[in-house]
Amino acid sequence: MIQDQYLIECPINSDHDQKYLQNPPNTTVYTEVPPRQDTRDPRGINKHLKVDFSDVLAEPASFHSFDKVWTWSDILFESSKLWCYRIISLLCAVPVSLLSGILFALLGCLHIWCAMPCIQLCNICMPPVRTLWASVLDIFVAPICTSIGRCCSSIYVNVAKQRP
Repeated sequence: MIQDQYLIECPINSDHDQKYLQNPPNTTVYTEVPPRQDTRDPRGINKHLKVDFSDVLAEPASFHSFDKVWTWSDILFESSKLWCYRIISLLCAVPVSLLSGILFALLGCLHIWCAMPCIQLCNICMPPVRTLWASVLDIFVAPICTSIGRCCSSIYVNVAKQRP
């Protein structure tokens, strides 16, 4: 980013018309860009992609290039990052958006028209099936298991260790 020493503060009048203060002629005024109203990452899922010039390049205290070199390097870094992203996103954003839209539409359609009707059908049909299955278990399986349990209840197993 551009250092503060290169920026000039431009206050706003307190009038309702919000005119800027008059600056002397032939002076360049640098102001910060106002924050964008259309937040494209409202949940902050890409906070890790915020890379500034100072995150990539930094000069130690013992070595300094010329101030203009440092300033222009910062400007070139930021502008090349911005324009390369814009060009790559121009080439990739439309196909990826199209494929993502098709994929989510397909998943939504399958969920609405296939998965949910099957789940609702199971929810409607399961209580009678559960009652029928419980009756089958009570009539056929429970008596057999009870009989086998009574027959085996008189069996005792003793485990003894033999001494050599």
